[in-house]
Amino acid sequence: MIARTGTVEADVKPLAAFALVLLGLALAGCGGTKTTTVTQTVTKTVTKPAPTTSTATSTTAAAACSGADLSGSFADVPGSSGAGQTSYKLTLTNSSATACFVSGIPDLQLLDAQGGALPTTVSAEQPGQGTAAKIVLQPGASAVAEARFSPDVPGPGDSQQPGPCEPVAHRLRVTIGGGSVTVPVSPPTSVCEHGSLRMALLAAA
Repeated sequence: MIARTGTVEADVKPLAAFALVLLGLALAGCGGTKTTTVTQTVTKTVTKPAPTTSTATSTTAAAACSGADLSGSFADVPGSSGAGQTSYKLTLTNSSATACFVSGIPDLQLLDAQGGALPTTVSAEQPGQGTAAKIVLQPGASAVAEARFSPDVPGPGDSQQPGPCEPVAHRLRVTIGGGSVTVPVSPPTSVCEHGSLRMALLAAA
């Protein structure tokens, strides 16, 4: 019985050692493997264009300018005098808060220093030049038209006496769009031939 017992113990020891080796390898394998989880955050920025607001006013949307919408002047054009003629430029500026349009040749009336009416005859500088365009004036914008006339050469029916051919005009009343605006004449001048003004069509300044 003693010899048999010794044999069993001798067989068990190698098996136990082998089991310990396997267990060690298993534990080493578990401990030697390291799993790393990497989280990557991707940020995507999308830029959308801001909505635009149109401030332009079309020709069809703008109403006709009235005299109350306008301010202006009637002033000498430097260097324009020659052959007994000179040119003055009529400037009409939209002084209102909204767009409006002007067109063609407005009605004009020369006035003296006291606001009295003077002889005035207006004609187109180029008769039959076609349909006048609508000039849309945004607030603060201007339209212009030149007038050609004689300031000092008397015509038929004018005074032939020494002095001005006609009383001196200090202001010009412009009737347009159902209203009127009075603008200064700079410098004041006589307009011969009974106030004959040959006007160009209004155009954008």
